[in-house]
Amino acid sequence: MPTRIRPVRPAAAGHAGRAAGGAATALLAAAALLAPAAAPAAADTRAAARGHGPGFTPGAPGGGDPYFPEEGNGGYDVRHYDLALDYDPASNALAATARITARATQNLSRFDLDLKQLTVKSVQVDGRSAAFTRKGQELVVTPRKGLRKGAGFTVTVAYAGTPKPVERPDIGTFGWIRTPDGAYVVCEPDGASTWFPSNDHPQDKATYTYRVTVPEGTQVLSNGEPGGQTTRGGKSTFVWNERSPMASYLAMLAIGKYTVQKGRTQGGVPVITAVAPNRASELKTIHEKTIQAVDWEEKVFGRYPFASTGGIRVGVDVAFSLETQSRPIYGYEPDTPTIVHELSHQWFGDSVSVRRWKDIWLNEGFATYAEWLWDEQHGGPTAQATFDDLYKQPESWTYYKELWLNRKTGDPGANELFTLTPYWRGGMTLQALRGRIGDKAFFALLKTWTRLHRNGNATTEQFIALAEKISHKQLDGLFHAWLYTKTKPKSW
Repeated sequence: MPTRIRPVRPAAAGHAGRAAGGAATALLAAAALLAPAAAPAAADTRAAARGHGPGFTPGAPGGGDPYFPEEGNGGYDVRHYDLALDYDPASNALAATARITARATQNLSRFDLDLKQLTVKSVQVDGRSAAFTRKGQELVVTPRKGLRKGAGFTVTVAYAGTPKPVERPDIGTFGWIRTPDGAYVVCEPDGASTWFPSNDHPQDKATYTYRVTVPEGTQVLSNGEPGGQTTRGGKSTFVWNERSPMASYLAMLAIGKYTVQKGRTQGGVPVITAVAPNRASELKTIHEKTIQAVDWEEKVFGRYPFASTGGIRVGVDVAFSLETQSRPIYGYEPDTPTIVHELSHQWFGDSVSVRRWKDIWLNEGFATYAEWLWDEQHGGPTAQATFDDLYKQPESWTYYKELWLNRKTGDPGANELFTLTPYWRGGMTLQALRGRIGDKAFFALLKTWTRLHRNGNATTEQFIALAEKISHKQLDGLFHAWLYTKTKPKSW
């Protein structure tokens, strides 16, 4: 999750809490039957050869997610983002070039990228200038020649401006956030398109390279592994590479002056932890707890899914932290449950990503349950005790309505993604499942889920099917009660 919200659980409960084929041949055959149509047919043939005739159609301007109908785009699949960014912290000025490597999934006459802010200076497709327009958050690109289904292509977008944060009622401020000595960026759910052109939906995962230039003396941290640093003419350029597929909302930068500590988990995973200067006292604890959490989570969830881990504590306090891939960002001093929560997302949400946003409980419910399991195995209340404490709260309880009334865990609503329902009730769903199928099947399910869908996307229906396969039990009633009813389950 983001632990954007950390509502206080009852005291006894322990811690607070992702067409059409070409028709040129058919058209030529039809034209040959009609001599008067010979000239138009020749024109159609030339147009089709350019990729703008019949059989070439625009990619959809959205990814088909009802929660975010404008996010994501159809007609192509991104393979890699190479983002060259030149940023001045003093003025918040950004000059950038995004080079996006993709593959067409239909015969494309044009396609969209998501870009909410900033000014586009030029667009090229495969090294040739392309026409483009802006329509809301859509950057609509028309290449000189259409793109055939299955063909790889590269889009290069030069753009500039001053990136600004955005807000949601259930999170607050997110996106590009300035700090006294730089900025950091956290993107869930739809903030990536505020600072780079993208197919901004988790169903289109890609790898990333960041090349970030800042004034000398300023540092840049990001997802993945460091790829070197060069300094020239008073500026430094930092390179980071995330080689595992990543959803756009997990793209992250932290720009400023940081103290960095490196190490390894007991399982051998490299760790890079960093804190802002005014958070220096938190470095040792975050670093050590990260190692402890990852080692424990590997035992419970299976092999850690990425090449490195760690965490970044920014220099300003905000109301949430975020599970940015391989290296979470902490917006406040993280306690152990927060670190366990955000790192568990490396399995549940980052490696295994949702295909549609309504399944957010597969991220947040699992990360919440990871907290409860940590408690259970480290001297705290059992997960069942936590479940019981939440379940027995009266209607007068502060969180009763938010947890139990008029919301579905498996379909909470676009504006309620980061409320208690997918978090706490999602965690309770897992405990109800554990109680039904037993510990042996339940813990086998967790490891099998993360292994089968590693570096991919998955749905609630797939999770239910796997749970039934492993447990040899019919579980429709349980999941209907906990995921798809708007009231407190009475039986399951």
